[in-house]
Amino acid sequence: MVTEAKSRWAPAALLVGTGVLYIWGLDASGWANSFYSAAVQAGSQSWKAFFFGASDAANAITVDKTPASLWPMVLSVRLFGLNSWAILVPQALMGVGAVAMVYASVRRLFSPWAALLAGAAMAVTPVAVLMFRFNNPDALLVLLLSVAAYCVIRAQERGSTRWLVLAGSAIGFAFLAKMLQAFLVLPGFALVYLVTAPVAFWRRVGQLALAGAAMLVSAGWWLLAVALVPAADRPYIGGSQTNSVLELALGYNGIGRLNGDDYGGLGNLNQEAGWLRMFDTEAGGQISWLLPAALALLVAVTWLTRRAPRADPVRAAFWVWGSWLVVTGVVFSLMQGIFHAYYTVALAPAIAALVGMGVAVLWERGARRGLALVTAVTAVWAYVLLSRSADWNAWLGTAVLVVGLGAALALLFTRRTLAVLAVAAVACLAGPAAYAVDTAASPHTGAIPTAGPATGGGFGRASGGGFQRPGGGGQPPRQWQPGGQPQGSGTDGSAQGRGGASRGGMGGGGMGGGGGMGGLLNAGTPSAELTALLKSDASAYTWAAATVGSNNAAGYQLAAGVPVMAVGGFNGTDPAPTLEQFKQYVAEKKIHYFLGTGMGGRSGRSTGGSDDAAQIAAWVQETFTPSTVGGTTVFDLTQAG
Repeated sequence: MVTEAKSRWAPAALLVGTGVLYIWGLDASGWANSFYSAAVQAGSQSWKAFFFGASDAANAITVDKTPASLWPMVLSVRLFGLNSWAILVPQALMGVGAVAMVYASVRRLFSPWAALLAGAAMAVTPVAVLMFRFNNPDALLVLLLSVAAYCVIRAQERGSTRWLVLAGSAIGFAFLAKMLQAFLVLPGFALVYLVTAPVAFWRRVGQLALAGAAMLVSAGWWLLAVALVPAADRPYIGGSQTNSVLELALGYNGIGRLNGDDYGGLGNLNQEAGWLRMFDTEAGGQISWLLPAALALLVAVTWLTRRAPRADPVRAAFWVWGSWLVVTGVVFSLMQGIFHAYYTVALAPAIAALVGMGVAVLWERGARRGLALVTAVTAVWAYVLLSRSADWNAWLGTAVLVVGLGAALALLFTRRTLAVLAVAAVACLAGPAAYAVDTAASPHTGAIPTAGPATGGGFGRASGGGFQRPGGGGQPPRQWQPGGQPQGSGTDGSAQGRGGASRGGMGGGGMGGGGGMGGLLNAGTPSAELTALLKSDASAYTWAAATVGSNNAAGYQLAAGVPVMAVGGFNGTDPAPTLEQFKQYVAEKKIHYFLGTGMGGRSGRSTGGSDDAAQIAAWVQETFTPSTVGGTTVFDLTQAG
C-alpha cells in the first residue's frame, strides 16, 4: 500500500501505468472494428459525415448508434492522419480518464491507498483493457458515466446544484455515445441524491429537475438537429426501419435489446439470459473477478452504516456506485435481446470503486473477519475463472488460491498490518491482471471482441456454434469462419484478430454465391488489383462502389480511401436505399461498381427488417455482367449487360 508521503506521485504512477497498458502495441489491432473505423474515415473527409456519423463520406447511411463516440477519433484523424494510432489512442486516453475518475471519487472520502486500490482494480479489469484499446462506443460511455458518478458524489456532499447539473449533462452526452444504456444509472443516482442530500426535500426535488433538464438538453440537441434537417439532406439513420433516430433509440437499440423482439436487427440471438449470466463462461472472465467482493462489500457497509445520519457521505457514495452496479448488472443479466460480453465494461468502474471503498471501511473498523471472507471468496472465484482456461498458465490459479487463502488466514490470526492487506490485494488482482496483460498483448478485430484467453463460451470462441478464436498474443491475426476453418489474411482475407468471427448469413467468404469479402461481423482486405480499380476515376462518382452490409463496405472503403455505399446498413436489413432509389442512383451514374453477388440466402423480412438489399443484389445480378477482380465479383453499373 502507499503512505501519505507518497500520495503525490502514486496517482501519477497509476495513470502512467494505465496509459502504458492501454496504449502499448495498439497498432497490432489494425482497424479494430472496421465498421466504426470506416465511419471515422468518412468523418475525416466530410464534416457532414462527422456530424451525423455516416458510414461513408458521401453520406448514404449512418452507423447504428448516435455519433458522439466517433467525434474524438475523427478529430484525431484530422490532426494525425488515418491510421490505427490516431483511431485508437483517443480510446485509450478515455480509459486513463475513467481510471482517474474512479481514483478521484474514492479519494474524496478515503485514504490514498484505498483510491489506488480502486484505480488499479479498474485499470486491470480485462474487459476494460479490451474496450479502451478498441474503437466501439463503450469507451466514451464509461468515461462519461464515471464523470457523472463523481459529480453526483460531489453534489451529495453539500447539496450542490452545480455538480448535480454537471452530472445530468454528462449522462445526457453519454446518451449520444450509446443511447439508452447511458440512462441505466439514472434511477439510482437520482434516488440516492433525493434520499441523502443534506438540503431540504423540495430543494432536492428542484435540483433534480434542473439536472434532468440539463440531461435532456445535453442529449436532445443532436436529436433536434437531426429532426430539423430534411431526410433528403442527411444520411439515412442506420439501424432504423423508418429513418428515425427515436426508432433507433427505442427499438433496435432499446426495447429490442431488453425483450428480444426484432426491430430490423437479427432477432433474438441470446437465449442464455439469467441471474448468473455475469458469471458464465462468456462474461465471467471479462468482468466478474471482483464482482462477488463488490456486492458483499456493498451489503456489509450498508449494514455497518445503518445508524449513520441520513446524509452520511460514505454511505451515499456506496449507494451511488452500488445502484450503478446493481441496476446495470440486473439489466445485462436478464435482457433477452442481443447481448455481448464486452457490454460488461459498463460495470467496471462501479465494481472497482466499491472494492476500494469497501476494503477501506472494513479495515478502518477492524472487521478482520469480513476482510478475510472477501479475500477468500475472491481467491476461490479467481481459481474457478482461471481453471476455465486450463491450457493457459495453469499454475496461476493454484498460486492465486494458495496466496489468497493464506492472506485470508493471516488477516484472521495476525495483527492488522498493511503488508498483509497488500498481499491479499495482490492475490485478488493477480487473475484479472494476467488476463489484462494477455488482452493487451493480443490483436483484436471484428465486431465482437473478447478479453483474455479462450474459455469456451460466447462469440468468437470454440463452443456455441463452432466459432473459433485465433491463438495467443504475438501471432498474426487471421480470419476464422464458421466451422473453425481459417481463411488466412491473403488476397481477400481480413486482418482478423481475437473475437470477430463471421456469423452465417453474409459470412463464409462474403456475399451469397461467392466472390464477396468479409461478412456480417468483420471486414476483409481487398486485393491490390481491386483497390486500384476502386480508386481509378473515383472522383467522377458519388460512390466508387456499393455492396451489401456495412462491414463489407468498410473493408473496401478503408483500403481504397473512397466512399463505398453500405446497402442495407450493418445487418443488410435497413431499407436504405430502396430498390427504386438505387436504380435512380445508377441511372444518374452516381455509383460505379457493385461488389459481391447477394445476401447469402438471408431474407430481410425473415428478421423483421427490409429485404431491399436482397432485391438490389438480385436486380444487379440480372441487369449487369459480372467480372472477377482479385477474387471478388464486380459489376460495372455504367455498363448494362
